[in-house]
Amino acid sequence: MPPDACHAAAPTLAEKVTFLSTSAAYPDKPGRMTRRETHMSWVFFADDTVYKLKKPVRLSYLDFSTLSRREAACRAEVALNQRLAPGVYRDVVALTQAGADLALDGQGEVVDWLVRMQRLDEARTLEAQLRAGGAADLDVGSLADLLARFYGHAPAVRRSPAAHLVKWQALLGETRRVLLDPRLGLPSGLVRYVLAVQDRFLRTRAKMLARRCGDGRIVEAHGDLRPEHVWMGPPVKIIDRLEFSVELRTVDWADELASLEVEMERLGAAPAGLRLRRHVLATLDDRPPPELYLFYRSYRALLRARFAIAHLLEPQPRTPEKWPRQARDYLAIAARDARQLQRRLRRPRDR
Repeated sequence: MPPDACHAAAPTLAEKVTFLSTSAAYPDKPGRMTRRETHMSWVFFADDTVYKLKKPVRLSYLDFSTLSRREAACRAEVALNQRLAPGVYRDVVALTQAGADLALDGQGEVVDWLVRMQRLDEARTLEAQLRAGGAADLDVGSLADLLARFYGHAPAVRRSPAAHLVKWQALLGETRRVLLDPRLGLPSGLVRYVLAVQDRFLRTRAKMLARRCGDGRIVEAHGDLRPEHVWMGPPVKIIDRLEFSVELRTVDWADELASLEVEMERLGAAPAGLRLRRHVLATLDDRPPPELYLFYRSYRALLRARFAIAHLLEPQPRTPEKWPRQARDYLAIAARDARQLQRRLRRPRDR
């Protein structure tokens, strides 16, 4: 078989990225193309349209290693994001190959799939507004109303308290394994302290977690609720709902709010995060115990530290100087919350 026939049968990821980085790849021939690499995707910006190509990766929590899995993930992403970002996720587009030529929705064999989206103004994201110093007068009411409606209409996911506790123990175990890896150079004493407080919560306040299961607070939520995924509009829209794992997006809505609040605090907007949390929970008529919410916050901060520092374990990490600094910022938040939680855990009660 001629060498070019073998090449045509299996374009590499690099070849796909090169093709999709050119204006000629797109039907409307955009005037200027830019691209961005993320942990799991390549994203291509073509005027007012965005195309997302998933990398053929397999990790402990996702599997995009085959063409069929990537297609399923693309279709799930478009479907799942209609609720919080109507009109943004348009459709799924085939990347095809005929001979040596690649095309979008062309003739020949399908060699990959892309999500096609409306391009949003990144200056209108919650993250951009907070970085620009807009925390003091930020109106979080519309975002809070959207989240309250979303959570309030999400069907409860039934999970036994025992299974819920086992899940939490596994999550803390994986976080411990990564953050205490000596190659990563994080302060092990601080990490062990936060983990010890969280372990104590699981031992002494397990009934709080059990009650959340029984009260229907565990739902299919967003799964990756961060300021960079919130477009402040108007109207407010939230993109990038986690599509590759039902398990990972099935959480207590207070846990997910704690995650967003931690991110807002890291960006200098702790009061706005507090207002957001109070608005959503009041609308939902939900009053999680302070110990539980502090547990959620400290865990989410520790988890973000883990995700940040884990970039250094990649074969060729992007911006390696960034991740230790970011991980330490999250660790500082986790430790502050853990100290508050520890004081509350000294009280002899288990609600």
